[in-house]
Amino acid sequence: MAVRRLHQVHAAGVVVVDTPVPDGARSWVPDSGDAPPDGDALVASGGGFALAVLTADCASVALGSSEGVHGAAHVGWRGLAAGILARTIDTMRDLGARDVVAGLGPCIGPCCYEFSPSDLDALVESGGPGVRGQTTWGRPSLDLPAAVRGQLTRSGATLAADADTCTVCTPGYFSHRGRGDEGRQALLVWRHP
Repeated sequence: MAVRRLHQVHAAGVVVVDTPVPDGARSWVPDSGDAPPDGDALVASGGGFALAVLTADCASVALGSSEGVHGAAHVGWRGLAAGILARTIDTMRDLGARDVVAGLGPCIGPCCYEFSPSDLDALVESGGPGVRGQTTWGRPSLDLPAAVRGQLTRSGATLAADADTCTVCTPGYFSHRGRGDEGRQALLVWRHP
């Protein structure tokens, strides 16, 4: 099985792979020899390949539908603020998905994600008070998992699986913020034939 991935940029770009492209989305034909496009989410309705995103502390989100439309999203705080999940789910719906289900992978938790108060205030405006957390050492933090869950709910997706795991304080996960790790977790999503 071939793997399709992006040059991730911490934004809200959605790339459609190997399928008819809805208005406003970019397409990429991987076998064309072109370098992977910039973006933070992949969506497809075709099979025979897996969609992949890499994370070290950002959230990885697997998306699927009974219509066979599937996606993989990399969600950092900048992508969260830019609405990456809503854009990804909208693109899936443009390709025929009706009921979208999601799985949230391991990511940095509020226990370890210290965040500047002014940046946090801006995210609270778009994501609600549930995104505000506190580190274990008493500093303001972003609750990235809660923010992802909230965006999924507001976009009409159902959260079917949740790792509920902090990459910083749980052994066995890569964490760039916590340990400066260069390794990454990989999330793979594919359409079962």
